[in-house]
Amino acid sequence: MITYNLRCHKGHEFEAWFRDSGTYDVQAASGHISCPHCSSARVQKAIMAPAVAGTKKSRKPAQDARQMRQFMTGLRKYVQENADYVGPGFAEEARKIHYGETPNRHIYGEATVKEARELVEEGVDVAPLPPDPEAAN
Repeated sequence: MITYNLRCHKGHEFEAWFRDSGTYDVQAASGHISCPHCSSARVQKAIMAPAVAGTKKSRKPAQDARQMRQFMTGLRKYVQENADYVGPGFAEEARKIHYGETPNRHIYGEATVKEARELVEEGVDVAPLPPDPEAAN
């Protein structure tokens, strides 16, 4: 996975994850990347500082865990607020969207490991949604 800082033509900056740099290039060229603030599809990479290994000690594990939990909660909330829930029919609906049989839109739902693997092998862009940390308590 690779993370890019992106910026829309209105100046909104946001972060997005991609399988690799080629996946970003394909999605950007086809207009599948949009700004989460204004929905603009005019998006480009923003300037990023490279990740350089240094000699400084990393943050405390508890702080890292807290930040990861916040990120997972935020990502899950964003998906739930900005995508259509399709339930156990996720794999079928993802294929229909991928092959142009139904309008392009963001979806989430359930799929078996086998279904998810098959989608990836077909070239359908999918990613697992982080578990709900609150539901685990």
